Amino acid sequence: MTQNIGELNPPVRLMLTPGPSSVDPRVYRAMATPLVGHMDPWFRDCMDETQVLLRQIFQTENRITLPLSASGSGGIEASVLNALEEGDEGIVAVNGIFSERMYEIATRASSKVTKIEAPYGKPVDSEDVRRAGKGKKVRMIGLAQGETSTGVLTKIEPFRKVADELGALLVVDTVASLAAVPLHVDRERVDICFSGSQKAISAPPGMSPITVSPAAEEVFRKRKTKVQSWYFDLTTAMNYWGKDRLYHHTPPISLIFALREAMRLVVEEGLETRWERHRLNQLALIAGLEAMGLKLLVENPSDRLPTVTAVMIPIGVNDEKVRNQLLDEFNIEIAGGFGPIKGKIWRVGLMGYCSQKPNVLLFLAALEKCLIDQGFRAGSGAGVGAAVKNYSQVEAAVGASR
Repeated sequence: MTQNIGELNPPVRLMLTPGPSSVDPRVYRAMATPLVGHMDPWFRDCMDETQVLLRQIFQTENRITLPLSASGSGGIEASVLNALEEGDEGIVAVNGIFSERMYEIATRASSKVTKIEAPYGKPVDSEDVRRAGKGKKVRMIGLAQGETSTGVLTKIEPFRKVADELGALLVVDTVASLAAVPLHVDRERVDICFSGSQKAISAPPGMSPITVSPAAEEVFRKRKTKVQSWYFDLTTAMNYWGKDRLYHHTPPISLIFALREAMRLVVEEGLETRWERHRLNQLALIAGLEAMGLKLLVENPSDRLPTVTAVMIPIGVNDEKVRNQLLDEFNIEIAGGFGPIKGKIWRVGLMGYCSQKPNVLLFLAALEKCLIDQGFRAGSGAGVGAAVKNYSQVEAAVGASR
């Protein structure tokens, strides 16, 4: 029996998730431009421009800086499999699902990987990593700057110091933080840093920007065995993205067009301005949530990731009903928790194009309606009022400083 499939017509959502985020109309236009071949001379110039923009956003001069044709999880795999060989010592700081994924991938590359854990909602203590590596020849220390599953921000500097003491490469997951949180790859001496296109950069999913330091390149050259993955071997991938332009695979041309335009938007805004925008919008969101009587998973303000806010679900409130009502009535999508905190938190993303004052105020008003419908007593307009007050105070302070 033949089934008639209609024309594709997806709904227009406000994507306040931990990724993907909504994208700027300019990015859609870039993605709709004509295809060219991946070996076309014109596209080679486009690749060069994409790498220039990536280096600006990562703030690096690294030779190996490119977007992998993969999701952020592909970035994890490429980073870890290139850094580790069987028998190498590795340490991974785990405080959520995605840092746990880095550990899981590391165990497949080497049998000598140590997991150092912190409770969900807190960063791992670098001193615990130091103690775990004492007296060992550690090849890699891995961590997530922004843990997407919990909204925790981890400071890089203490782990760099530990990596220096142990002679280890520092591998940092910036999937949920790149272009929204201060990051200086060269200044902070991150050896392998990877991200995702669909979060604060606000491009479609499917690309994983990655950059590799000269020190890490030297480790790659001295490997005794081949990288386990042919596809994610960064030295061969760079043969395509480097000056030789040797065929490696057929990349997603339209996604690269979109990524290039999204990064142009980042650079036009300015990194520092963008970091501050994300910080201020999250502060207004938190003020509104707390005024409504809601609590956050991450208690210490300095540990909060500006792009993902983990909100504790009040007793008696149904997780899925709230998220479905937000979607059905307001076209707003947020995410729930997963793993051990499934059903215990909502994850609200303010990433890239979505991190805007109107979106914060709309979400707070919509959430209040959903909570009231479930019998939760939230003061009428309390969330929006607190957020507006927060914005007003910031605007007054900026005006006074001029």
